[in-house]
Amino acid sequence: LKVMRRMGLECRIRRPNPYRKYSSYRDETGARAENLLNRDFTADRPWVKLGTDVTEFRVADGKAYPAPVYDMGSKEIVARDVSRHPDMAQQRRLLAMLEEKLPEDANPIPHSDMGWQYRHQWWRDRLAGLNIRQSMSRKGNCIDNAATEQVFGHLKDEFHAGREFASYEQFKNELDAYIIHWNTKRRQIRLEGHTPEEFRNMSLTA
Repeated sequence: LKVMRRMGLECRIRRPNPYRKYSSYRDETGARAENLLNRDFTADRPWVKLGTDVTEFRVADGKAYPAPVYDMGSKEIVARDVSRHPDMAQQRRLLAMLEEKLPEDANPIPHSDMGWQYRHQWWRDRLAGLNIRQSMSRKGNCIDNAATEQVFGHLKDEFHAGREFASYEQFKNELDAYIIHWNTKRRQIRLEGHTPEEFRNMSLTA
């Protein structure tokens, strides 16, 4: 990408994001976790490696902040929350949804960037309570969280680009519908033509 920029070339696969990228980094607040994944996002089955992050979208009456949890094995969005504010209340709802779906024998590694939410004491304690180890990207290395970033790229290209949303509620409802489509209808080459839901079901019954 650096070489392309020097040559004045554009990447036309991914549309440019017209909005400011949301950043949850707030200096050195809270504790860091080790980068356990170290850019290895491969998983041969569900509930091994998870990715999470928060991104920002503009809607007619303000902003919306989706926060998904992405399973790197099944390519499924296993938990999600959309909020007007990227706060800890959102993260509590997100982990509550994740806990409901987490199989009893699963010990996934949830990976995130160094956002303040993931360095917060409550987040770290809740993950420990679920008996799962936290992994965190290094500062200024967005590629360390590339698996989740590419999900946001698809959301922006396939769901948001070229559209206008009259309200936060419209955005939230239609995003929920799109994520259901992602999980149950959207077939992926990396899953040998299966949907994330189909791949998860096959993996858990194998």
